[in-house]
Parts: sequence; C-alpha cells; structure tokens
Amino acid sequence: MTTDELIWRIAGGSGDGIASTSQNFAKALMRSGLDVFTHRHYPSRIRGGHTYTEVRVSADPIRSRGDGYNFLLALGDSFARNPQENAYYGNEEVKPLSENLDDLDDGGVIVYDSGLLDTDDIPDFDQRVEEHGWHVYDIDLRTIAREHGREVMRNTAGVAVTCAIAGIEPEVIKSLMDDTMPEKVFEPNMSVFDDAYGVVTEEYDADAPDISIPSGSHDEEQVLISGSDAIAYGALDEGCRFIAGYPMTPWTEVFTIMSQNLPEVGGISEQVEDEIAAAALAIGASHAGVKAMSGSSGGGFALMSEPLGLAEMTETPVVLIEAMRAGPSTGMPTKTEQGDLEHVLYTSQGDSHRVVFAPADAEEAYRQTRRAFQIAYEYQIPSIVLYDQKNGGELQNVPASVFDEAPNPDLGSVITEAELADAPHDPSGKYNRFQHGVEDNVSPRSIPGQEGGRYLATGNEHMPAGHISESPDNRVNQVNRRMSKMETIRAELDADGGQRNFHHGPADADYGILTFGSQQGTAVEAVDRLNDEGESVKLLGVSELAPYPVEEVTGFIESVNEVLVVEMNASAQFRGLTQKELGRFGDKLSSLLKYNGNPFEPAEIVEGFVTSIVEDGRLPGHETKFVPAAGD
Repeated sequence: MTTDELIWRIAGGSGDGIASTSQNFAKALMRSGLDVFTHRHYPSRIRGGHTYTEVRVSADPIRSRGDGYNFLLALGDSFARNPQENAYYGNEEVKPLSENLDDLDDGGVIVYDSGLLDTDDIPDFDQRVEEHGWHVYDIDLRTIAREHGREVMRNTAGVAVTCAIAGIEPEVIKSLMDDTMPEKVFEPNMSVFDDAYGVVTEEYDADAPDISIPSGSHDEEQVLISGSDAIAYGALDEGCRFIAGYPMTPWTEVFTIMSQNLPEVGGISEQVEDEIAAAALAIGASHAGVKAMSGSSGGGFALMSEPLGLAEMTETPVVLIEAMRAGPSTGMPTKTEQGDLEHVLYTSQGDSHRVVFAPADAEEAYRQTRRAFQIAYEYQIPSIVLYDQKNGGELQNVPASVFDEAPNPDLGSVITEAELADAPHDPSGKYNRFQHGVEDNVSPRSIPGQEGGRYLATGNEHMPAGHISESPDNRVNQVNRRMSKMETIRAELDADGGQRNFHHGPADADYGILTFGSQQGTAVEAVDRLNDEGESVKLLGVSELAPYPVEEVTGFIESVNEVLVVEMNASAQFRGLTQKELGRFGDKLSSLLKYNGNPFEPAEIVEGFVTSIVEDGRLPGHETKFVPAAGD
C-alpha cells in the first residue's frame, strides 16, 4: 500500500451517480491543495450497467491515470436489470465489486455496500482477500442512507467512509457539499456523512490499513476541467458564435457545453438531422461571416467528408472536432482508441488539405482549439481538433491562469469595403475572390453584403471570380496556391515557440519514445520512471499532425539510437504517418500498441520499452502489442 498517493475507484451502476460523486470528490481534494486526475469507464449500452471512475490524488503534479489502484468503493449496481448469474451479462448487481478486483493493489482497501452486495456471490472472494492482503469494510451504506433520506445518498456515505479510512478531514468534503447543495438536501446528506464516518471510527479502528491522504498546496488557483470543457471554452474565447451538430458519444460533451454557453454570448447552436447537415451549416455560417464549428465522432465525421472537401475547395474557414472512439463502425462507443488518425488526415476527395491538431491534455486542448480557429480564419482552410474519449472525459486540475488569454473575435483575412473598391474584379463585376499570386497564397475573402464583394462560391474548380473553369493552367495555379498554404502554416507554427510539440527527458538520451495526443501524459510518467531506473530515454509528444513537423521529428529521431512509438490502435497509424512524412527511419521505429478499449498505464509503457527495446524480447501479455522496426 502506497501512502504518497491515493487512487480511489468508485464503482456502481449507470444511474447510481458515480460520475457526479467522483467529480465532487476530486474537486474537494483539489481545493485542499492536491493534484487530481480522473479516469472514467462506462458501458457501451443504452440500458446501462457497471461503471466506475478513478480519482488519482497526489501532492505532486499528475499527468496520467496510475497503475492499478489502491482503494475500491463498491456500491453495487442498484439498477441491475438481471441479477441472476446465468443472465447473458452475468450477475450485474455484483459486478461493481467482482469486476474490479483484478487491478486492486496488494494491501488495498475494499469498501462495499453490504446492503446490496453479498460476497457469497463471488466464489473466491475470501481467498483472494487473504492472498492480496486486502482490508475489507462491509458497511450497510444503503440502510444508513435510507435512515436519513434517500437511497441515492449512499454515495455520500461511501465518501464519508473513505474519509475516515484515508484520514481525509471531513470539512474538506462538507465544505464543497455546502457550496453545491440546497439546504433541504444538504442537511440529510450531512446526517448520512456523520453516521457513516462514525461507523468506521467506532468499529474499525483496530483494523485500520496503512493508508493516508497526502498533503499539498497550490501556488495559484486551480480549476477542475476535462478536455471537452477545454475545447468548448477555447472555441468560445476565440470568438466562435455558431455550432451545428448531432449527438454522438463522446463528441456530445463538447456539443452540449457549447450549446449551453453560446446563448450567453449571443451565439447560436443548432442540433440538426445528421452530420452532413451539421458540417454544411457550419460552413454556411462561416461563409456569412461568423466563426463557426461542427464536429462528431468517427462514424459521424465520415459523413462530413463531402462538406469538408467543399470547405477546402471554396476556401471557407471552419473548425471541426473529431472525438475518436473504438471502431470501425459502431465499435465500442464509450471506449477510447486512436484509430481515426488516417481517417481525419485523408478523408474527402482529391488533393485535400487541412490543419490537424491532437491535443494531449486539457491545457493543450484549450490553446490548440484557439490556434485551430486562428489558422482556419487566417488561411481560409478547415482546421480539425482530433482527440479521444480519454482526454475528452478525464478531469484534471489546471491553473486558472491558463484561461486568462484575451478573447479574439477577429475574422482573419477578410477584405474591407474600402479595400474592395480598389481590388481586382472580373469584367462581370464580381470580386476576384480566388486570385493567383497573392501574399502567403491567401486571397482575402469578402463577406456577403459588402459592396463590391460579390463572387461565386462553388465546389467545382474555378477561375479567380469563382466561375467554373477546366483550364489546365488555371487548375494548376489554383491547386498550387491552395496546397502551398500548408508550407506557410508550417513555417508559422515552427516560429511560434509557445505552440511547439512537447519534449521531455534528457536532451542527450540514448533512446526515444514518440507519441501523439492523449498518451503524452502517461508516456511522460513512464519516461521519468525509466530514467530513475537507470535507462536513458526522452520523449517527443506530437500534437501538430498536419502540416507535420518534419524538421522537429527528424531531429528527435536522429538524436537517438532507437524510438518506440506509442499509440492506441492496431495498425500503427502514427508510426505510418511519421515514416510517410519523413521518408526514412523505418529501421529505427518500433511500435507499442494497445487497442482493447483501455488507455495505457505508465507501467505498460515501461514494460514495453524494457522488454522490446532494452532486452530485445517480445511482450508476454495480451494487453499490448509490440511491432518491431522494419529492419528487424
């Protein structure tokens, strides 16, 4: 049992308040000066089922979920549709206890609601408890809750028991409850809390495990935020005032947050019939002079391919959000994966071009969403923010100062009416919206209604005024101009020190780990452990995927002997992109892959590196997969 951090897993059924309870628990501990990081697991079934959330707590900065966990609060599934063992999905009522034992650390704590759960339903429970040295607290949380209020308050009872066992000051939790609960709810919850807390202190003192909550403090105010929150707030702060979408897990969270907040700033949210309409509406709003966005998860984003191509051809700026989940098709809708990288990079017809960011955490999600809007509207190009269920749903504390950047309503490269008077026009009177030979290959756009700004916008190839043209010379000029924007954007990103990709570890390390998106934080912890164990390893986390940072990644790979590419998919898509863009290094790049629906734990990356790179062996387990370098 470790005492330098608490990894608390609360498990129950869909509808048992697991998400809200864990969020409030994490927020309370953050307020007490600790760093927190959550990991959420829930079933891909409308009818619900077993779900849990982990809250990792430490006095030191946390960037990842931990290895296993050390404290289980098992509430049982009070909404279990069929508690029979021979049911198709098994005894669902007991799953919050039975299905969470494999990852519990030796010497860990189990608190279960004996008012709902019976350990006799788990045949080897007592034997496993003895083998692993677990400390078991069978407390009738349901009865305590019913005595003072409603059964749902057993969550409060479970948190109180946690506080009593882990040495968390009750006031830490009570203060937050007082802030968030109306008085008629707060008072009975306080009675439940005190009753449950007393059960532990009065009946279990002699059997107390060796566990305690760490203490810490923050230098500045912190906020508890997810990647979905950060994307939405970044869009709002960058002046987005229109969103269209259709719900699809896990993109729905961004869409919901935007829909809740847009009316407060004079914006509009539209839920439409499908993702084709959603993307088309966003493009239309942008054409009309509003910063606009849309998005979906993989299946819905597939429907956006044609509107995406239209935005590229008409040079209409728009920001699209793509939330990856396990596929193909419906796949596992609530499980995480990084399998949509190639889909996002290459979907749509023809020689397409778009900017793609893949933020690693909430802070990057906020800043890169703002950057996506800036580039889209300056260069008249679609920008895509690519994330996954992991960083979309994880909560972590972030300094509040991150969100202090000034709002930016600027529409980018838009021509004024005064400038239009002197701008080149077609003999028909139309503005030459798509001019050749312009600075940075960006021909300023006019907004409908501007005097002298009329032009044609068509998905066909077109001449400067927008009329359809199949002239070979015009085609080459227009394609070259549109495609050349990527070189200019790459140069701007390279010159922007605050937006470079993430480097970690000793500069002169012998080996490298390369990853993208949400696995960055986990890889950081793995690199620190490897260096502490005497290895020589550094990390490059890439979040700028298109245009690809060729020089930066080339320098990283050339500086080490071998590189392990870590990603959550079965086909090594990020490694493939790297080799495509760099054109070499196939004999230096190996892959560590995971695609079972769960994100990497730090220990898995450590094991994968030591086994495959240091020892030149093969991974023994089934959770991860090693793919050697092309030259091996």
